[in-house]
Amino acid sequence: MTTSPDRRTGRRYTATDVILVLGLLGTVTLGASIAIPGVSQPREDWPAEALAAVSCLAQLRARTYPRSALVVATVATVITVALGYLVTPLILAPLMIALFRLAAGTDPRTTRVWGALTIAVVVATAVFDMDTYETGMILLRTLGPVLWLMLPLVGGSRDRLRRAHTESVQARAAYAERTREEEARLRVAEERLRIARELHDVVAHHMAVANAQAGTARHLAPTHPEQAMKLLDELTATTSSALLELRATVGVLRQIGDDLGDDSLEPAPGLDRLPELIATCESAGVEVTVVTEGEPRPLSPGVDLTAYRIIQEALTNVTKHGAGTGASVRLTYSDSRVLISVTNDAATTSSVPGGGYGLMGMRERAHSIGGDLHAGPRPEGGFEVATALPLHPLAPDENEAIL
Repeated sequence: MTTSPDRRTGRRYTATDVILVLGLLGTVTLGASIAIPGVSQPREDWPAEALAAVSCLAQLRARTYPRSALVVATVATVITVALGYLVTPLILAPLMIALFRLAAGTDPRTTRVWGALTIAVVVATAVFDMDTYETGMILLRTLGPVLWLMLPLVGGSRDRLRRAHTESVQARAAYAERTREEEARLRVAEERLRIARELHDVVAHHMAVANAQAGTARHLAPTHPEQAMKLLDELTATTSSALLELRATVGVLRQIGDDLGDDSLEPAPGLDRLPELIATCESAGVEVTVVTEGEPRPLSPGVDLTAYRIIQEALTNVTKHGAGTGASVRLTYSDSRVLISVTNDAATTSSVPGGGYGLMGMRERAHSIGGDLHAGPRPEGGFEVATALPLHPLAPDENEAIL
């Protein structure tokens, strides 16, 4: 036969309360026997002991009915004080326990109201019966009860706050446990979006270049076979580069525990690979000029990758929409930013819409590191992609402050 945790807890509390009642009864009995020379008080101790028994028995239900237990303890204590017994913490012990249970089990407003009324009644009773004591006992019968009865109120309030804090921490932990799977799904979705963006950049650029190279080679094959063979060789290099970048990008999908062997994934590309990118575009028939202004500064890995991908995507659009024309890439370095612009004079690029997935991906990349990007037709004709990237990634709030 098994016992539920709640039943075992209830039995433990009952046993604790019974021991507490017996201890309180002994405490009041000791308090009733204390006498001060020159101060008259009842000769018999049994009235205080009987009242203490009633008050202590009420504490058995104080956890469930703290107000009722406090009323019983207050009445018994007031009668005890009125009978002339010396007001000490021993006599007030049942009432102090009742006040502690009230403060620990009810709201602050209830604690203040009931606590103030209880202290007022006890002090008023002590003052009313002050003629039986000497003048030197005034503090003992007035200030003493106030201080002694305030202690359990403060202690009970702190216990209530501690339990509330513990429950709050447990609730937050439970909520975090419930939302852990949801957060994991969101992170997986974000990672998939990032990988999809990388794949788009790699596939779109290399396939556009490869398509242009293949078309040009087909056109030159009948009349210029040597140039056609050269383009086919470059096409092989283009597709090989695409496969290498795809391998590096898809490599992040591998399990951590997978055996990677001795092969290491290719590092993320940056502006140091810009000459290779220009060469592939020129092999597809697009003449690209690169102009650098200012002193080149080192970029963080994230900014370096973003700058490369934006230039790559912009030149891919030129290759697809303005093949056979020229493009210009301008890099301007300042103290805190690098300005990049990719322009093309082809008339066909002026009709390129500004909401394609490529342009959306470029804007998202720039914004993710605290930069900005604008793309659209130029007044003098052609198309321009211009972006301003920080030398080091910025938080969104910092980026808005700078802009």
